[in-house]
Amino acid sequence: MEIAPLTATIGAEVDGVDLADDLGDAVVAELRAALLAWKVLFFRDQHRLDRSRHIAFARRFGDLEVHPITPRDQAEPEVFVIPAGGTFRAPDTWHSDVTWRPQPSLGSILRAVTLPPLGGDTLWADMAKAHELLDDTTKETIADLRATHDYASAFGIGQPPEVKERMRTKHPTVEHPVVRTHPETGQEVVYVNAGFTRGIVGWEADESRKLLRRLYATATIPDVQCRFRWRPGSVAFWDNRATQHVVSNDFLPAKRVMERVTIAGDTPV
Repeated sequence: MEIAPLTATIGAEVDGVDLADDLGDAVVAELRAALLAWKVLFFRDQHRLDRSRHIAFARRFGDLEVHPITPRDQAEPEVFVIPAGGTFRAPDTWHSDVTWRPQPSLGSILRAVTLPPLGGDTLWADMAKAHELLDDTTKETIADLRATHDYASAFGIGQPPEVKERMRTKHPTVEHPVVRTHPETGQEVVYVNAGFTRGIVGWEADESRKLLRRLYATATIPDVQCRFRWRPGSVAFWDNRATQHVVSNDFLPAKRVMERVTIAGDTPV
């Protein structure tokens, strides 16, 4: 196995591993260690990785989630399909996956299925580095704050209030710390995101919005980012506890289809 970092703190390309194989425990342990070190791993030429092998590889790292909007009749419910094309945009807000869950995911493994001829890169941000770059006053201010994360406000866009309320009945709004301590590395991580975070607990709305805008913007600093250009057979595996990501929709109206399998995580503290 060869690991080639892309930046000083985030992103590494891994060569010499076929994810479709039945990998030994030592290889899985090495990949887990690399994930903790570099936060997102990239694999090329994984052409044998079909849906069933995608799921099998992800299971080596923990239990898997099923996304609520996955069709009930889908043969492999663990696979979350993310299509875009025409006027339909890929999710283009910086976010960490499923922070609206009481126990957000440990990580996600994304496989390219259909790629446009140009564009469609994904960017990741190192949210531990983002926290490190904050001034001391801001660090002190946010150290013990909590924020709400809401499923309905994100997936209920354009839906009437009664539909959103039904969504919240099934997936209630949750609270997480604004600064999360990574359970394995001990790093402090900015843990609010523009996709799902909705307010600072106990703060007036205007002041909450101002602070959250500042914290959301930390993911957009080039110093904390890496960028990945997809090719057929490419796979990305990221630590959802320590990163945020976003897609560039510079490929539209061409078609782009990705498939994600998500590993269940723990309660943020």
